[in-house]
Amino acid sequence: MAKDLLFEIGLEEVPARFIRTAVEQLEERMVKWLEQSRISHGQVHAYATPRRLAVLVEGVAEKQEDIEEEVKGPSRKIAQDASGAWSKAALGFARSQGVEPEQFTFQELNGVEYIYATKSSLGVETSSILSEALLSILSSMTFPKNMRWGAHEFKFVRPIRWLIALFGTDVIDLEITGVKSGNVTRGHRFLGEEAVVTEPSAYLDVLRSQSVIACLNERKDMIVEQIKALAEEKQWKIAVKEDLLEEVLFLVETPTVLFGTFDPAFLEIPQDVLITSMREHQRYFPVLNDQDQLLPFFVTVRNGDSTSLDVIAKGNEKVLRARLSDAKFFYEEDQKLHIKDALLKLENIVFHEELGSIADKVRRTCRIADGLSSALQLSQEDTNAVSRAAEICKFDLVTQMVYEFPELQGVMGEDYARRAGEKEEVAKAVFQHYQPRFAGDNTPDSIVGSLVSIADKIDTIIGCFSIGIIPTGSQDPYALRRQAQGIVQIMLGQKLPISLSELLNIALDVHESLRKMKLSAAEVRTTIVEFFGLRVKKILSENLRYDVVDAVITADFDDIASVVSRGGALMDAVTNQEDFKTTVESFNRVSNLGGKAEQFVIDEALLQEQGEKELYKAWQSILEGYHNALGQRDGHKALEWLGQIRNAITEFFDSVMVMAEDEQVRNNRLALLAAIDKDLKSFADFTKLVW
Repeated sequence: MAKDLLFEIGLEEVPARFIRTAVEQLEERMVKWLEQSRISHGQVHAYATPRRLAVLVEGVAEKQEDIEEEVKGPSRKIAQDASGAWSKAALGFARSQGVEPEQFTFQELNGVEYIYATKSSLGVETSSILSEALLSILSSMTFPKNMRWGAHEFKFVRPIRWLIALFGTDVIDLEITGVKSGNVTRGHRFLGEEAVVTEPSAYLDVLRSQSVIACLNERKDMIVEQIKALAEEKQWKIAVKEDLLEEVLFLVETPTVLFGTFDPAFLEIPQDVLITSMREHQRYFPVLNDQDQLLPFFVTVRNGDSTSLDVIAKGNEKVLRARLSDAKFFYEEDQKLHIKDALLKLENIVFHEELGSIADKVRRTCRIADGLSSALQLSQEDTNAVSRAAEICKFDLVTQMVYEFPELQGVMGEDYARRAGEKEEVAKAVFQHYQPRFAGDNTPDSIVGSLVSIADKIDTIIGCFSIGIIPTGSQDPYALRRQAQGIVQIMLGQKLPISLSELLNIALDVHESLRKMKLSAAEVRTTIVEFFGLRVKKILSENLRYDVVDAVITADFDDIASVVSRGGALMDAVTNQEDFKTTVESFNRVSNLGGKAEQFVIDEALLQEQGEKELYKAWQSILEGYHNALGQRDGHKALEWLGQIRNAITEFFDSVMVMAEDEQVRNNRLALLAAIDKDLKSFADFTKLVW
């Protein structure tokens, strides 16, 4: 027989950002306990609203499974003496397993006889262990923030107000913080009341009768469908951002979509400001036209039914009017701030106590950006734009708008710079230097924005590494991994002809000249190169096999565009060329013997056999084309050149005795193989490939 199990934790309103992980945690802990307790079950359903976390398990067995298992003990030689008496080791093993020595059996394993004990354990009634289990599951849950209430020492995300613990129709008896379990739930705070859940399968329907939609997918679908219907009715484009939809989902128990309006005069403020104010402060969805221009409407979701929606809309309009008025005031006040005055204020904002102020960071960023402009030999016009963009890239941090909405840094900077008369490419670069801001974000589409972005990010990375702030595990407070990943993406996107070592040289020189570093430049360089290696490896691993990634990374990743090109070419060859395995085997034979070379100068006069002469000739014939292809970052062409010497390598090993008795001849042949191997390894370490 089997019964359904329901466990509901009733709470005061839980912050929306905590609910998803909380209910997933509850489900995972329940499933884990059932499995560890040998209790079979059917489907598991997790439910959540702002006031409850619940899990319903179908078909839970009424009794644990019985188990019988064999446990291996010491060998028979150790377990018994010559007369057959049990040794202390055997008796100790018997006690530990709860059996008598007479119950031992013997089994042979790898030619050695061992004693085995057969343990039997009868399953207990599920109902007898549920109380302790549910209490343990509840008590072990963790949250980003906890609280205590009343005189209780117990901590939880919010005060517990009721509990349901049902196994079939039976209430599982448990109590915590003075709250006893029962079969009574609570409906919507204003539209519902207390209601009895007679059995777990009735849970959703009982809550629905009390204006609570507990199923997450059902509630989300209701919101999405209502928004979609409103958009079709009004011929609007309602911008539904997934993270906002997720938050709204956990703010309501009965969702009802409605819309309101705001004064069109507010549309004079930049669109991003209005949208941010609506989304971040009010949890509203903005309304756009077909050209993605903001319209003077907003959409919100009410936690309740459709009664008096006009009154609700007016209330929301009143609150939004105050918010937008604040934004308008901040925006107009910011217009009075000159960029040069804003830059002076950066002197008073600490970036890091060991790295100075934001102004210090800007000075380093300017120097690094100028160094990159010089290395890339930009035109004077672009060089000037890079310098100016780097100089003013952080000025909007002291504006009232960014103080109120930190997520608008860069956005406001671009707008204010443009209004202050800065060149278009400079204004755009103020925004673009933050890109990419998150996974999947765009990289800067201009050379000016790209160089300032790289300069800003590498300054942060070198600064942090030089004072010992290095990401470990999940700890990365300055988002250094994301910034390094961003540098790699920008260098690839812009196809910048600059290597990682050149970038580090420029940035380290700036840091050494402008501040005293805790660690030496050499130490910082070594650590950062390893750090970037992992970032490059992550990007390559998105499209390439692990062994292909290892092969090209081991060769070299200093030129990021080159390693990506070589990785793509090698992946194509491994997966699409039927005879490429033979080519790699020939390359690896060269590598195996080339590593034994003690000298690296090739004397053509000592090339005696036809096979070695042909190999030398074939190798020489591809060098110019091969190195040109590498220089142009054309991995496919470079690999094509290398493939042309395969037959010569095969013929060499078939007809030439490498380890000749004549020491000079032997060393000359090894030197030839070592030289070829060096060129092979400038493309990839082919020994890393797995077949």
